[in-house]
Amino acid sequence: MTMLQAIQKGRNQLPRRVLLYGVHGVGKSTFGAMAEKPIFIQTEEGINDLEIDRFPLATHYADVLASLSALYSEPHEYRTVVIDSLDWLERLIFGEVCAQRGVESIEDIGYAKGYVFALSQWREVLAGLDALRSQHGMQVILIAHAQIEKFNNPETDAYDRYVPRLQKQASALVQEWCDEVLFATYRVLTKTTSEGFDRKRTQGIGTGERIIRTAERPAHVAKNRLNLPEEFPLDYRLYAAFVRGENPLASTEPTTTSEQGN
Repeated sequence: MTMLQAIQKGRNQLPRRVLLYGVHGVGKSTFGAMAEKPIFIQTEEGINDLEIDRFPLATHYADVLASLSALYSEPHEYRTVVIDSLDWLERLIFGEVCAQRGVESIEDIGYAKGYVFALSQWREVLAGLDALRSQHGMQVILIAHAQIEKFNNPETDAYDRYVPRLQKQASALVQEWCDEVLFATYRVLTKTTSEGFDRKRTQGIGTGERIIRTAERPAHVAKNRLNLPEEFPLDYRLYAAFVRGENPLASTEPTTTSEQGN
């Protein structure tokens, strides 16, 4: 067969690779639990109250690899693999790098090379997930906490923004690999009142509404390859509908409220 004869046409939609990061307690694990037939690889405690199937808590990097290997080589009916969470997986990876290099801390490896060495383990994990996706048709959901970092934008003054709580090089690697990087947060409104003498006071007002933001903005990193709306309620069923090409928000009215961070 020639290369021209091997040309593929049209969409070739594979299962999604999703990174969902967000603030504490917003419902990231619940999002993963609502996916199709999920199996959790847990690297931290905190999901015991969810009715889900899970591997025993991973306490070493090898435990994570063993879970991926079992999903690849043994028969099962799971359709989604969820790693919860990436920031605790990173601790296991750092432990593996330290054991290999004979040091106690990743910082003990000079010139910050420990973080570069750790990318090998990250690539190994992503390769395992790729195998589950391409050969077993499994969707991948990666859960991470959020942190605020200072972003030095060359076009503006530096400003703060939300990012996944990972070392920068690992974060860039994982974000590039994923199809969607989604930021989960609570909707916050602002109220400004005059206190006289040209002084104003601005208050943040929480609504309790949990939302996903899908596009990069100054306040957060995000991306998607599905032409998703910029935000929608934090509900896996809505995300799954968008993946199927549906618009579950077609009948809702657009909001006009002023929001923090926009």
